[in-house]
Amino acid sequence: MAKTGNNLLGTFLRDRRARLDPAALGLPTTRRRTPGLRREEVAQRARVSVTWYTWLEQGRGGAPSADVLDQLAEALVLAPAEREHLFLLALGRPPEVHYEAPDDVPPRLQRVLDSLELSPALVKTSAWDIVAWNRAAAAVLTDYSALAPQERNLLRLLFGDPGRRVGMPNWESHARLAVATFRLEMARVGATERAAALAEELGRSSPAFASMWLDNEVDSYAEGTKRIEHPVAGPLALEYSTFSVDGRPDLGLVIYTPSTAEDRERVRSLVASGGW
Repeated sequence: MAKTGNNLLGTFLRDRRARLDPAALGLPTTRRRTPGLRREEVAQRARVSVTWYTWLEQGRGGAPSADVLDQLAEALVLAPAEREHLFLLALGRPPEVHYEAPDDVPPRLQRVLDSLELSPALVKTSAWDIVAWNRAAAAVLTDYSALAPQERNLLRLLFGDPGRRVGMPNWESHARLAVATFRLEMARVGATERAAALAEELGRSSPAFASMWLDNEVDSYAEGTKRIEHPVAGPLALEYSTFSVDGRPDLGLVIYTPSTAEDRERVRSLVASGGW
């Protein structure tokens, strides 16, 4: 267990226990000398012994398991950031990330995308499903709104659309990086079964994917330059950077920026005309 002389874990547990409203949790409110829940009530809610929980608050005993920490987080009604802090104090690491099926992104995040008028931007899941994009992305990369939801997957588009290989001078290196990053990101969020199913699907339809998947390469799609041959604007060079979405580590924000003033003017023209 991560310890300091001030027992930060115990202090955090006591503080969060004191903040809880017994009545809101269906517990009696009479004969209480201090605010919040009693230790035995937290222990009962977390399905652990009172003695062990008392020792935990006192900084005694061994390190709790991740499963027990999850039970404590539930018992103390911790918010996601508080749960992460609990793991950091107890184990010195954040909790494991679990893959979540794609859904609508928060309106604020969509407004961030929309504010990037000349920078194509999109939000993808660890399975490379595209769940949000801006007007510039639709004009320069793909009009994702014209695709069925199940087709809005960067790997399916990369390996299933022959036109993309023609339109990307460095298609093979980009494809290899995509496969290597997909393997890393799906393992990071514990979605190995989902990764295997998608890999099997893509391997059946694309010999190139099947070969790259068997190479077992692992990499990170952090930043770089993407070159495309746009059917309307011609050659474009776009620098890209990826960012994690706070509170949703299974989501990634990818922003493309025109590399030169000439690329920027071509993007401006595409956005103004609607692109494709």
